[in-house]
Amino acid sequence: MPEGPSLLILKENIKHFTGKKIIAASGYATINFDEIQNRKIVSIKTWGKHLFICLPKNNIEIHLRMFGSYTINKQKAHINPKLHLQFAKEELNFYVADVKLTPNISIYDSAADIMSNKWDTAAAKKKLKPIADRMICDTLADQQIFAGVGNIIKNEVLWRAKVHPETKVKDLAATEISSIIKHAVKYAFEFLQYKIAGTLSQYWNAYNQKKCSRCGNSMVKKYTGKGKRVSYFCTQCQVKK
Repeated sequence: MPEGPSLLILKENIKHFTGKKIIAASGYATINFDEIQNRKIVSIKTWGKHLFICLPKNNIEIHLRMFGSYTINKQKAHINPKLHLQFAKEELNFYVADVKLTPNISIYDSAADIMSNKWDTAAAKKKLKPIADRMICDTLADQQIFAGVGNIIKNEVLWRAKVHPETKVKDLAATEISSIIKHAVKYAFEFLQYKIAGTLSQYWNAYNQKKCSRCGNSMVKKYTGKGKRVSYFCTQCQVKK
């Protein structure tokens, strides 16, 4: 599933469509295509893992989910696009994605987006108090608190902070919570630079790793939390409380 940094790359790749008119729209998305045809793109925005193609009176919201993808000025063979946007001389296609029309994108809290310049650490800490019994692996994946964090970021952040993924929020010291949040924001921007350079996997210390690069201990692969997402962790560096 594309994480926050990958959405910023997507935004950059399609920003040149801003100001262009959608002369035709089609696909098997269950939206009213009449609401987006013959409309000019005003801007392109992101929030966490969500992309917004903003029109004068509506917004196309796209979430690539686990297997979503997109193409610019070409189509995939033998696969119908969920959303096809035709411009005068170009086209944009999205595949296996969630697509809907969202008139008001202000419902998405920019202070919860770890890559937004409006990110609010204090607000994130406040949101942790009512969910003290939740495991930190599930908490980091909560998009209402850490929009943009995906499984790779989760694993790398917890390894850096030396926190076991099954640790409950209430068992974390204030310094550990601060460390997790600091590393989440910092690593997200590192992820972006590695992804642009095509070197992301070369810098993984936890995700998909067999040995801990810090202590040499074997890494554990386990499906953790209510979400049952895969976690990679070192039992020597990341001791469960």
